[in-house]
Amino acid sequence: MKESIIKNLKLVREKSPLVHSITNYVVMNNTANALLALGASPVMAHAKLEVADMVNIAGALAVNIGTLDEFWVDSMLLAVKEANERDTPWILDPVGAGATAYRNETLTRLLSFKPNVIRGNASEIMSLAKANVQTKGVDSTHSSDDALSYGMQLAKESGAIVCISGATDFVTDGNKVVEIANGHELMGKVTGMGCTATALIAAFMAVEKDYFQATVSGMTLMGLSGEIAAKNSTGPGTLQLNFYDSLYQLEDRHVNQLAKVKHRED
Repeated sequence: MKESIIKNLKLVREKSPLVHSITNYVVMNNTANALLALGASPVMAHAKLEVADMVNIAGALAVNIGTLDEFWVDSMLLAVKEANERDTPWILDPVGAGATAYRNETLTRLLSFKPNVIRGNASEIMSLAKANVQTKGVDSTHSSDDALSYGMQLAKESGAIVCISGATDFVTDGNKVVEIANGHELMGKVTGMGCTATALIAAFMAVEKDYFQATVSGMTLMGLSGEIAAKNSTGPGTLQLNFYDSLYQLEDRHVNQLAKVKHRED
């Protein structure tokens, strides 16, 4: 897997794919800077009159429902419809799934367009899998281990690769499971780290048609960058800045020496 992660990082840096992100107000700057640091090219286009055209020139689409309104929902639906018609890969970030009826209704409509990848925290994935969970806004109240069986169920039902992010990240297609143990607890003190992970996965989906491996690549490099950044940080503010630098400076040796990624064996 490490060889594939290194190969995919080189491909992103060589091709600099355009990632169309329909994302939320809170994280636009964070995710755009992370995509640039990785080597991809971000665009945040939300207007109904241009989303289809933007999908047409993008390598991948990321849809994040963090700050919903009826206009953005229309844009999201237009964008995912266009992505499916043009075979452009797209990833769904179900921010706050289960928090409100409107959010759940929107996710049901988006899921009908069959995302290639779904990435969320444990509570969000459990909510999508119809587990009886309590949710606390956009924060998870469960561990990723709690959600693994639900993630596998969701992957089988939806046909998507499912990623559950947390202290340990899991990637599953419903049968096989890869776990990634990189990262640092300080990352949880910086807003939008999960949203950033979604954007990075989208960048890899633009260059890697095996979306399982694209997701493993994105999550491993996300965790590695956070882990390296934390060693040089005194708090959340410096972590955020150091995270971009770490992402930009990632080398093959970091993956070979530090990546904690493996197939899960039950």
